[in-house]
Amino acid sequence: MRRLPPLGAIQAFVHAARLGSVKAAADSLALSAPALTRRIQSLEQFIGATLFERHNNSVHLNARGSAFLADVEPHVDALAMAIERVSAGAGMRIRIAVPSLFASQRLMPALPELRQRQSDLVIDVDTGANRISRLAEGVDAAIAITDHVDGKLYSRMLERGRIVAIGSRALASNVGNPGDLRDLQILLHRDMPNAFNVWANAVGMPNISPAGVSYFDAGQLILDAAAGGLGMAFMLDSHLKFSADERLVQYFGQSVESPYAYWFACPPASLERQPVKLFHNWLFEYFAKNE
Repeated sequence: MRRLPPLGAIQAFVHAARLGSVKAAADSLALSAPALTRRIQSLEQFIGATLFERHNNSVHLNARGSAFLADVEPHVDALAMAIERVSAGAGMRIRIAVPSLFASQRLMPALPELRQRQSDLVIDVDTGANRISRLAEGVDAAIAITDHVDGKLYSRMLERGRIVAIGSRALASNVGNPGDLRDLQILLHRDMPNAFNVWANAVGMPNISPAGVSYFDAGQLILDAAAGGLGMAFMLDSHLKFSADERLVQYFGQSVESPYAYWFACPPASLERQPVKLFHNWLFEYFAKNE
């Protein structure tokens, strides 16, 4: 059998190629940046050619590196899955990255049904940011709100919804039509940065300029800010529908189709794992039946 380079070197290469950053790849593998660099350099020495073009803190695959990644990436993922399947204690466990608002409003209330159906399935819920990109960092699957998903991933739309203006009932005496938004702060989620512009264009007011725009990383914080009268939130209609805050109402009676949707995404190989497949099938069945 032909001698192979160390698996750790190949793993370091794949992570750096996916993330485009030595630091990010090192963090995902719990290594220092110099240690990860040494692993990649040892792989390049073994092959006898460079695989990356290096620019300060970022790395980009050259032609040889791109070809090598295409060849080895599926096998590295398959090997990781095989090791997990035979590892003691791996069992029926899935780690899923989910937006915090979706988790609290939609996922957690539904999980008891899944537990009744599959009592041995353990679900680790991760509400950190950058859900799709973290599929390369130990997350098995992600539910993310986005306008697109990388074609290399398996993805399936869960829900699109419509963009609506959400504000406090207390604002009603001062806000009667969209023109009044000129005096208000607009509240947006960083995952939906163009929500207000899409809404304004659709209702025929593309040139309206609000008093300011505030961006948030958590949907519940946007709803809390809107309920407290700090501005007008532009979010999905489901965010208002599943909110228990009676201070919140939809304004202007106008909703527009959202370019952003909730997507389920995972590496194609992940769907071969029983826990991921069970969660995926239950999720879409539950939404079709209850949402």
